[in-house]
Amino acid sequence: MDAGRLGFAPDTVIQELGWDEDVDDELRKAIESQCGSELVDGDVSDAVDGVILWWRDGDGDLVDALLDSLQDLAEGGSVWLITPKVGRPGYVPGADIVEAAPIAGLSTTTTSSASPEWSATKLSTHKR
Repeated sequence: MDAGRLGFAPDTVIQELGWDEDVDDELRKAIESQCGSELVDGDVSDAVDGVILWWRDGDGDLVDALLDSLQDLAEGGSVWLITPKVGRPGYVPGADIVEAAPIAGLSTTTTSSASPEWSATKLSTHKR
């Protein structure tokens, strides 16, 4: 698992939202190793450099979740939306992501394989 390939950089603080029993622990460990620190949860008191949001179909309103992911995000930070791959339980159609991102003030940049079960879509904030 190469978290650097997904754009995670050393010495960054990454917030994790949407954790559940089904997340990919190897991916989480790879991100922590690449960043040099543990992932922080939603109760962080400082700004974070990036957010990973685990999201499955049926988790609720994606726009609301994306807006929530921006609460602690530093200017210029990114959100990685981690969703189940096609054919997996909880799969989220790409059209749903493309529709929700701009409403939340985000731009879809890249989508790539994050692990055997999960895809990662990198969403960037617009310049404020």
